[in-house]
Amino acid sequence: MKPPQSVCFFKNLLSSFYCYGQLHNSPLPSVAKKMSCVMRLHSYGFWRPDSLLDTAKFTLSFHGQLRKKHQDSRALWKHEAVQKYLETLSKEYQQVNSLLNAGSKNEFEQRTLRRRRADLSPVATAFQEIKEAEGELQELETMCRELGIRDEKQLLELALEEKETLDKKINTLCRKLFQLLVPKEKYDKSHVILEVTAGRTTGGDICQQFTKEMFEMYQNYADYKCWTFDILNYVPAEIGGLHHAAAHISGDDVYRHLKYEGGTHRVQRIPETGLSSRMQRIHTGTMSVIVLPQPEEVDVKVDPKDLRIDTFRAKGAGGQHVNKTDSAVRIVHLPTGVVVECQQERSQQMNKETALRTLRAKLYQQIIEKQVSQEQSARKLQLGTRAQSERIRTYNFTQDRVTDHRISYDARNIKEILSGKEELDKLINRLLEFAEMEAVTEYLENLQSVGGEGC
Repeated sequence: MKPPQSVCFFKNLLSSFYCYGQLHNSPLPSVAKKMSCVMRLHSYGFWRPDSLLDTAKFTLSFHGQLRKKHQDSRALWKHEAVQKYLETLSKEYQQVNSLLNAGSKNEFEQRTLRRRRADLSPVATAFQEIKEAEGELQELETMCRELGIRDEKQLLELALEEKETLDKKINTLCRKLFQLLVPKEKYDKSHVILEVTAGRTTGGDICQQFTKEMFEMYQNYADYKCWTFDILNYVPAEIGGLHHAAAHISGDDVYRHLKYEGGTHRVQRIPETGLSSRMQRIHTGTMSVIVLPQPEEVDVKVDPKDLRIDTFRAKGAGGQHVNKTDSAVRIVHLPTGVVVECQQERSQQMNKETALRTLRAKLYQQIIEKQVSQEQSARKLQLGTRAQSERIRTYNFTQDRVTDHRISYDARNIKEILSGKEELDKLINRLLEFAEMEAVTEYLENLQSVGGEGC
């Protein structure tokens, strides 16, 4: 993945500083010298201090081989390259402050420096807080050893409790620090359209039942996160399951939390009813989840000539009205073959408007995926073929285990996860943390490779 020009330039700048020290057998130029160089370059329009890791797009692939040794935020914090990079940011923050306090710059340069200080300030603060907390931790560890030697059990117990609290604080601060470093994805704050579709099964109707459970799980999760969950389409199965459903979810950071839920989910369970005794064995099935970001303004032009609009009678619950009038709407976008349906409203016009919104979101998603593909991203279409080999997560009911194959993580208590509350939130946050650590690791690897090429 090739970073934007400004990122490449910044990396080459760091690389040149490193080579300067080797060639001239002297320390790196001072931060002040670097800043003056950067300011001159900025005056020619080469340098744009937009963010700490600039606007490099870290699209993280969970497909293929994982890194040999993935690190959590605490372990990554201790990495030498991370420490050097954060020291550089901290020194730059101090130098920016000095330049602003000097007041000798013109208005444009001051505005640029103030913007850079605003970017650096939370990182420099978090960096300092972790350093201070680590100093306190070292003092406590020394105290614990001395208390252990003197056999002061009560004081030792109190010191160990304080040490545990401090450890948790450092872990939280490390996570916060890397969240600040990783660029926010463009659509993280967007609302989403979430779709679920039953897949294939080796026997019975577990796919439809599992799809219903998954849809209800996301509905409960939306309630847990205080989001709004509006059902757009709901096609039930004949025996109580679900073939397909779609919902619009709005609220704070919806796409950020749900973006890694898209893909094939596998279920392994023994069907409870409906099978003969010889069929009472573990069955395997799949269902797929699609998560489409929907920014507030989705500007996708749709030519009415490219649409085929069909009406039909709605199915399922809803009284006699839905079964006697052609209120349901199906829209086919002829150039792309995208099909959307809506039958939730009593009014055909309202169903048509909802279906058109969903169609625009799907077409918008295709535009996004095309852009990502052009940037050589490893991101994969979420739907795939719904084959079991493409699974991102397995729900094994007989072992009461949920396995996320992308991060090799096992969680217990399927019922709690399917309830869509705290346990699901923990799993989703673990995915987010993994993604953040991968982004920082990828950035450091790119930075080191550029530094090696520069010399």
